[in-house]
Amino acid sequence: MRFTKFLLGLFLIATSSVFAQEKQITLEEIWDGTFSQERLESLESLNNGTEYIVLNQDRKNATSSIDVYDYKSGEKKGSLINSANLKEISKFQGYKLSVDEAKVLLGTQMDQIFRHSSKGIFYVYNIASKFLQKLSENKIQEPTFSPDASMVAYVFNNNLYIKTLATGKEIQITTDGKKNEIINGVTDWVYEEEFAFVRAFDWNKTGTKIAYLRFDETKVPEFSMSIFGEDLYPEVTTFKYPKAGEENSLVSLQIYDLKSANSSTVELGDYKDFYIPRIDWTNDAKILSVQVLNRHQNNLDLIFVNSEKNVAKVVMNETDKAYVDITDNLTFLEDNSYIWTSEKDGYNHIYHYDKNGKLIDQITKGNWEVTNYYGFDAKTKRVYYQSTENGSVNRDVYSIKADGSNKKRLTQKTGTNNADFSTDYTYFINSFSNTKTPNEFTLHDSKTGKLERKIKDNSKLLEKEKAYNFSPKEISTIEVNGNELNMWMIKPSDFDPNKKYPLFMFQYSGPGSQQVSNSYFNSNDYWYQLLADEGYIIVSVDGRGTGFKGAAFKKVTQNELGKYELEDQIEAAKKLGVLDYIDQDQIGIWGWSYGGFMATNAILKGNDVFSMAIAVAPVTSWRFYDSIYTERYMTTPQENPEGYDENSPINHVEKLKGNFLLVHGSGDDNVHVQNSMRLIEALVQENKQFDWAIYPDKNHGIYGGNTRLHLYTKMTEFIKENLKTNINLNNKNNI
Repeated sequence: MRFTKFLLGLFLIATSSVFAQEKQITLEEIWDGTFSQERLESLESLNNGTEYIVLNQDRKNATSSIDVYDYKSGEKKGSLINSANLKEISKFQGYKLSVDEAKVLLGTQMDQIFRHSSKGIFYVYNIASKFLQKLSENKIQEPTFSPDASMVAYVFNNNLYIKTLATGKEIQITTDGKKNEIINGVTDWVYEEEFAFVRAFDWNKTGTKIAYLRFDETKVPEFSMSIFGEDLYPEVTTFKYPKAGEENSLVSLQIYDLKSANSSTVELGDYKDFYIPRIDWTNDAKILSVQVLNRHQNNLDLIFVNSEKNVAKVVMNETDKAYVDITDNLTFLEDNSYIWTSEKDGYNHIYHYDKNGKLIDQITKGNWEVTNYYGFDAKTKRVYYQSTENGSVNRDVYSIKADGSNKKRLTQKTGTNNADFSTDYTYFINSFSNTKTPNEFTLHDSKTGKLERKIKDNSKLLEKEKAYNFSPKEISTIEVNGNELNMWMIKPSDFDPNKKYPLFMFQYSGPGSQQVSNSYFNSNDYWYQLLADEGYIIVSVDGRGTGFKGAAFKKVTQNELGKYELEDQIEAAKKLGVLDYIDQDQIGIWGWSYGGFMATNAILKGNDVFSMAIAVAPVTSWRFYDSIYTERYMTTPQENPEGYDENSPINHVEKLKGNFLLVHGSGDDNVHVQNSMRLIEALVQENKQFDWAIYPDKNHGIYGGNTRLHLYTKMTEFIKENLKTNINLNNKNNI
């Protein structure tokens, strides 16, 4: 009898211990939306400055609505439109309001083309009359209202069109558009990817003219990819892709005059091989601003074009020993003076120029970076911006007078703050997060930063996460090669400093990037929590070449991509490896895209430090990558062959000693699978054993259906097999 009670007691103690343990995170949970955050989707302030709109998707009923909220009270005032009340469409994926807010463009049946571009069926909805008008029977690109909303311009099959809404009359502005030859009004592949814009046309302020770019791709080399699909025979997709040192599109600026119904070519100057990364009409309806960048991207001219006289004049010139960044910060004030951001004093700051390009004031100064320009309030003469004044891993919102005086910090919490201002700059909605706090949205007074009300937070997510006992993401710095580098570390929740743990490092390392920030978890961070549960320490270090520490720190990698970044990752791994709780014989590294390039280099050139690496969609030779990105940092391979070849993994395959997993999508239009195929062949010919996986038809993001789950399952198993922990060994002994 006593023996039975004793066994029962042991059973109760054991089961109580099991139930007391924290819940273990799974890969399925990471990718099925379990940890998704609440957000404000497509937030936009209305002209009255007292209300804002948000796109809400009712997934249960498969409907969409643009709902109106009062800034001050948060009360829902109604809806501009609800697709439940429309017969023609059940839901829409996006919207654009006209300037007068009387009409709205609705996008449906959207098809993605490349990273930023898409096409779809669009409708115009008249808010007052509730009349819905189909814009075209065709799937079109970039529909844009004229200033008075009487017309819409758009692109179809590489040609630019204008439709008058009242009559339905359609005018075809260009007729020479042809796939892989001529593009009008939207950008070619490399502009879209590297200058991050698609719509390459703009209405002037009176709606009497449209400026647009014309791309002649005829001489640009073609790249072809097999799309395997599900049919008996694969399809082949072919597009123009200028690789480093190869021919680019010939770009020209055109201005279409609606009255004469004619386009004219604008002669910008004596430029031979150049880019036009931005065009914007100024507040003067006859003056167009054009940014012209030389092929080396270290000389930028801001040009004002008088569209009535067809005369171009350079009003400002920006040069840099390395490169000049292209941004969307150019803003014209009422008197046609303009706001501009520049790194010319060593840090990114805000400048004010008059309409002739003469400097009025440098508005911000200091050894910190302006990371976002929000706008200028003409009434108070204040500029609103985001910066790293509180440390390079943090972001705060500030206001400052246009003459650089009376600066105010408008956010109080330390972490990542990002603002969305009302049209009249009375309020701003702040989104905040840090390593312990998922996104929370609050309303603030723009003059003082005073909290007006709480809008939305993710307290439910935090409550859900309590069951998992996640480890904190610890942000610190590490001294490497004479620099204090930002670093985060995640340890096992039951971390014991007397034990030794394998180290798994993540990095991206690309120019101007940042992985170490005081912000909340993303999907990869939840994966790192899973790995921490398995007994790993995960670390990320932002080395030289990354951003937000000044131009010199960012641009030190010029002409030698992969050299200094790799030196920093290797040295950081060595310094971490001597810590008492790190097993220096078990250090792995991984990365995606530029990070994959780095991880591949690490397992080759750092083979005495790293015993394992995973590279997803890596560049393996800079000769394979596109002209704009690569030449910005490396010039051309004809000019800099050593810089290209010395730091490209494909030329160092004989150095492979550790365990290597290489992953790529066969439909990657950005970093072509050619990169991995050439690396695979080189490794095979060196008789180097490694693991690899190709995901059919998947692009650079490698997603869709169960793809991400499969990929991260594969990577997790590879890590557990090749970076041994006490847990791994115990599990292996139990099998």
